[in-house]
Amino acid sequence: MKSFLSMVMAVMLGFGLVGLARAQDDEGPTSSLRFVVVRDFDGKPVRNAAVVLHPVKRKGAQAKGEMELKTDADGKTSVDGIPYGPLRVQVLAPHFQTFGADYEINQAEMEITVKLKHPGGQYSIYENHDDKKPDDKKPQ
Repeated sequence: MKSFLSMVMAVMLGFGLVGLARAQDDEGPTSSLRFVVVRDFDGKPVRNAAVVLHPVKRKGAQAKGEMELKTDADGKTSVDGIPYGPLRVQVLAPHFQTFGADYEINQAEMEITVKLKHPGGQYSIYENHDDKKPDDKKPQ
């Protein structure tokens, strides 16, 4: 069963790479990308983070076809054969803010380091959000 799942994942990643390559308008040079995902506050690697690659059309819209990679124990993952051009990178990991940025792939080899932050506090309508404490307000 485990080998079957591995085979299915390999096929899905293969289709994702084909879709990613087809989404680019021009055939041309490709790049080898390396990703390093670390924690923002101490620089330690983030294991099992999902690095999702989305091709981007010339006008900035996200194209169909994506590929998901997983980081290893050192927070690293890589992929070969990514066409030159714009690429949207999303990184997701439990207990961290989702990261997203667009990159211009224009070199034969590129390394992208992503620093993940812990989530910030949530906004509540039930809390006082004035700059001043309620006691500091002047009478009107």
